[in-house]
Amino acid sequence: QVQLVESGGGLVQAGVSLRLSCAASGRTFSSYAMGWFRQAPGKEREFVAAINRSSGTYYADSVKGRFTISRDNAKNTVYLQMNSLKPEDTAVYYCAAKSAPRYSGGFYLDGHQYDYWGQGTQVTVSS
Repeated sequence: QVQLVESGGGLVQAGVSLRLSCAASGRTFSSYAMGWFRQAPGKEREFVAAINRSSGTYYADSVKGRFTISRDNAKNTVYLQMNSLKPEDTAVYYCAAKSAPRYSGGFYLDGHQYDYWGQGTQVTVSS
């Protein structure tokens, strides 16, 4: 069982930056591929960013160039640096973990592929 706890959300103005953190329990964080998803009110869960075990990254077109996903295996933490925030970025942001083979260089873009989820952190961007 893996527990994930997101933090760093808040209310910010459009154009500013915010960094989300996701702290994972356990001793095998480095064996997981990680992802960030978001869900706005009345909308479906949406893929945001993914990072594999080798720290390769992949982004949704809507956030590419603005968001950066990274991981610090020594701290069992994955981050989402969000720059140039827009009102349409407003959502609850969730981190997720999926056990992945070491040789895997691919990415998991479907939330149903993930094994564990955090409780979410609210990000609200005002205009």
